[in-house]
Amino acid sequence: MAVTCLIRYEIDPLQRDAFATYAESWARIIPRCGGHLLGYFLPHEGNTHVCIALILFDSLAAYEQYRRTLKADADGQRNFAFAREHRFILREERTFLEPVVSTLQFDAGRLMPTHATPGTYTAGDHEE
Repeated sequence: MAVTCLIRYEIDPLQRDAFATYAESWARIIPRCGGHLLGYFLPHEGNTHVCIALILFDSLAAYEQYRRTLKADADGQRNFAFAREHRFILREERTFLEPVVSTLQFDAGRLMPTHATPGTYTAGDHEE
């Protein structure tokens, strides 16, 4: 069963740009390690300190394998170190969600085709 990991971050709003750099790095790392990154989202209206990331996995077992791969990834280790050094993440929590398939506006199993480059995917890019 597919799952979506929702990561809710509370950040130092004065370090928004540092968090954006951190998020941009994950756009290259997460797909390589086995996750399907839907995206990172910065605050726009309302609060100034809550950011969200959405990462899709085929199953919880796939998530566990992703975590093992991520911990061994040199770029992932550097990005974690960047966050620790700059201390822009004040709090982080994960929630695992199961989609209500009939409400999806896309085919979760085909969210990002293998030929797409992270950050360049558009809804019409999926292969038929």
